[in-house]
Amino acid sequence: MTDKAIGDRLEIWRGDIARLKVDAIVNAANSSLLGGGGVDGAIHRAAGKELLAKCRAIGGCPVGEARITLGYHLPARYVIHTVGPVYKGTVQDAILLSQCYENSLRLAAQYHLSSIAFPAISCGAYRYPIEKASKIAIDTCLKAMDDLPDIHRIIFVLFSDKNHAIYQSSLELILKDLMAVPVL
Repeated sequence: MTDKAIGDRLEIWRGDIARLKVDAIVNAANSSLLGGGGVDGAIHRAAGKELLAKCRAIGGCPVGEARITLGYHLPARYVIHTVGPVYKGTVQDAILLSQCYENSLRLAAQYHLSSIAFPAISCGAYRYPIEKASKIAIDTCLKAMDDLPDIHRIIFVLFSDKNHAIYQSSLELILKDLMAVPVL
């Protein structure tokens, strides 16, 4: 995939994910799916009580997996809920975090969605270092793009300037590495 093609399909924004009009936003949820702090709480507040009722009916979600609901009062049509790992510094943390992105993208593809927005999964209360998490998130999504051509837009939405800059830097480093690899 060329740098231009990546730029057309993968974006990094600063703002509030709950205000984004895309096919699906991803909720960095806890395993109960019943709301919490940070992005999870903001999405639940913006979506309304219908989201909480639907999440109650789902009955939870294991770490690394994803579930989908309607967006209710959000501008996004759907919410994909995924549960990231609590950071412990193990290899398993990286595997589970990557699975959050993979499973969210697969679910979006199953529902024929073309645009999806991700927060920085596990980087808040779950303490995943954003420098490490951003590389995993971007790398996982870039690898998935070739297998999921119907997903035309992947947006990483960061709430602070600092986190936006970290994601931007990670993307630039990954693209630099990709362009340095000779195509056979």
